[in-house]
Amino acid sequence: MAAPHPLPPPPALDDDPLCGDDCQLALYCCYELHYRPMAGVAEGWEWEPSLLAFRGTLERAFERRLRDDVGSAGPVGDVEAGLRRAIAGHDGPSLSGYAEHRATLGQLRELAVHRSAYQLKEADPHTWAIPRLTGRAKAAMVEIQFDEYGGGAEGQSHAELWATTMQALALDSSYGAYLDVLPGVTLATTNLISLFGLHRRLRGALVGHLATFEMTSVLPMGRYGAALERLGIGAEGRAFYDVHVEADAVHELVAIERLAGGLVAAEPALASEVVFGARALIAVENRFARHVLRCWEQGDSSLLDDLASASACPTG
Repeated sequence: MAAPHPLPPPPALDDDPLCGDDCQLALYCCYELHYRPMAGVAEGWEWEPSLLAFRGTLERAFERRLRDDVGSAGPVGDVEAGLRRAIAGHDGPSLSGYAEHRATLGQLRELAVHRSAYQLKEADPHTWAIPRLTGRAKAAMVEIQFDEYGGGAEGQSHAELWATTMQALALDSSYGAYLDVLPGVTLATTNLISLFGLHRRLRGALVGHLATFEMTSVLPMGRYGAALERLGIGAEGRAFYDVHVEADAVHELVAIERLAGGLVAAEPALASEVVFGARALIAVENRFARHVLRCWEQGDSSLLDDLASASACPTG
């Protein structure tokens, strides 16, 4: 195990920082040092200045491409209206609609592998916002996150429920088991939350990301649950989706009125960043959905390799 030491300057980026496999994998691994131990990696690397400088290079390129990609929202005015305009502007394909009516069991297993990069640590990236918020917004964030962690009941956190869903699909539910088959377009969906969560200046974007997720998740979660039921997955394996359908219907109001509304009331200058977070979420999810559906329509796997070839990555 190599002790932390200064790294040489990294080579020039020749990969798309928005969704390239190499850039997103490197960024994901840098972020993982803040979440879980990595086998064979000394924990001191988490704060090694040269590694943080490398991560910063990746982050700046990622954020710059994100902002170029989604464009400016212009004057926001009412933040709820701004969020709803961002959602209404969604023009991507419906991955959940496909899953509900057409997906095979193999495709649902593949989709679960994609989502495992985030779902096995669900809520953790958003939790970085708690010490960075105050008043009404902070209280709302704590309320939402308390539910995400299963109300404090062991085994009931959403990440643990997701592990149960993976087991019901005969998948390895250990943390990071499928990292080596995840494309950059998948890793970008979770790196986005870590980017927002680990930078205090991006707290508005993180709030916009979470609020938008809560505002748009009930229908897709219901569809995914129906897809699993259609293919014979029992109630225990569907519990992750059932819980989200129930919880997010309540969270939507909390996120709009108290989380986003409370933040902007306290810090009006962050309104545009809240909407940026919403637009960024929609953009990366649309790109991910297009990738998956394009591969499936061509009869190909949307992963970098088939599941039988997947090997555990060095985390945990």
